[in-house]
Amino acid sequence: MIGGELDRMAMAVLQPGFEGTEPPAWLRRALAEGLGGVILFARNITRNVARDVTRNAARNAAPDAAGDADAVGGTAALVAELRRERPDVVVAVDEEGGAVTRLEAATGSSWPGNMALGVAGDESLTRRVARQIGRMVAAAGITLDYAPVVDVNADPRNPVIGVRSFGSDPEEVGRHGVAWIEGLQSAGVAACAKHFPGHGDTVTDSHLALPAVRASREVIERRDLPPFRAAIAAGVRAVMCGHLLVPAVDELPATLSRAVLTGLLREELGFDGLAVTDAIEMRAVAALHEPGEIAVRALAAGADAICVGVSSARGESVYALRDAITRAVREGRLAEERLAEAAGRVRDLAAWYDAQAEARAAVARDADEGLGLAAATAALRATPAEQAAPPLTKAPLVVHLAARPSQAVGRATPLKLGQAIEEILPGTVTAEVHDDGRLPDLSETARPLVIAVHDAVRHAWMRRLLDDALRARPDAVVVETGVPGPPAGRLYLAAHGNSTASARAAARRLTGAV
Repeated sequence: MIGGELDRMAMAVLQPGFEGTEPPAWLRRALAEGLGGVILFARNITRNVARDVTRNAARNAAPDAAGDADAVGGTAALVAELRRERPDVVVAVDEEGGAVTRLEAATGSSWPGNMALGVAGDESLTRRVARQIGRMVAAAGITLDYAPVVDVNADPRNPVIGVRSFGSDPEEVGRHGVAWIEGLQSAGVAACAKHFPGHGDTVTDSHLALPAVRASREVIERRDLPPFRAAIAAGVRAVMCGHLLVPAVDELPATLSRAVLTGLLREELGFDGLAVTDAIEMRAVAALHEPGEIAVRALAAGADAICVGVSSARGESVYALRDAITRAVREGRLAEERLAEAAGRVRDLAAWYDAQAEARAAVARDADEGLGLAAATAALRATPAEQAAPPLTKAPLVVHLAARPSQAVGRATPLKLGQAIEEILPGTVTAEVHDDGRLPDLSETARPLVIAVHDAVRHAWMRRLLDDALRARPDAVVVETGVPGPPAGRLYLAAHGNSTASARAAARRLTGAV
């Protein structure tokens, strides 16, 4: 194959991120030279700050409103610019709902995340929520949504999955995963099941180091693989491989393992769609090899698209990846047929998206107002259920015991529980305490006390401060927005998520507005 054609094939399998709200010159040039994909993050979302006050006032008056139309419109303009350079570019985004949102990063997601949907237990509700997320993503012109997470949350200490999972039961995760995929893809947007072969039984964040799943092959087969099998049977268009070490399958990280990507995903599970890597700058693999080597090894193992979250300012890093791939082909370390197959699957996904224009037009007319708040409300669980505390009647003090968000989340949900309560009870006071902080003096206030925690089961410092607060104020209400642990306090309210929708649902429950 001549050099130009080989270069274009190598470019076709790359999916880089970039800085800014307009395509930089290097990205336009790369698209013209065959770049197959782009991934968008919150940093790329155009927003009209001048309209924030008006939009927030409208949301306060009608908290059932869903979506950030301004951000979606700005993103659609950006995507249109990308498509002017390359009409069939695959534009991807992480839009899971719940804690992980890019299009609504400035306002918080209008929809609850997976664990809330799993607790609500209604697959038709999950399907409707995913269709509305698809409606938003489709309106932005995006091809591929890197969702849903179908990891089984086997270890509540998991620092990166948690409420992003539908739960700890493989069958439940599989059923809700299928419903989510069906809902999203009915909107004409491709879904992606992640993080293969299962990130739920880990206590390490792969953004920071290489996690290991030490379970036996039998346990992996029984616990982690069923949701992926169900997703594949449901016609999911893409699967994302996690940066995981799974010794029961191979001694190589899954992203670089032919046994995982070809033997397990392709041959055993029968998946023939797009296999994409998690971002290759994550330390789980970046600590092992240079970026070009990671890309080459992932492609050789069976990946089709290389996700690169961070690119250099002038795109040199993207061209370096291209050159590493073409050099590996010329040296015989990467089969040209394997590269051609990968590039073909990228084109196939783009063709599928083009064929869904009618579905996207239909979902644009299918607003489901109030759904996000209703779904989040359905996930609320109070303990003890038969002994609900009377609703708040005056503005409380809300103490947030707040851990730093993971890199997957990117930033904390903008609407905190205290802010959501303040929308209903003006004068609410909020205090935020981190792992190096101290509680405010709780004995000096006659206000009702609400203590908000997130994943207290994972944080000893949070449990310690919570115990201290309850000793000082046994009348406090405790709200858990993460994975619930043992109930604490007179009333323990589990929201099973920390989206804007979940914050508003919990606030309405506490104030009797529900």
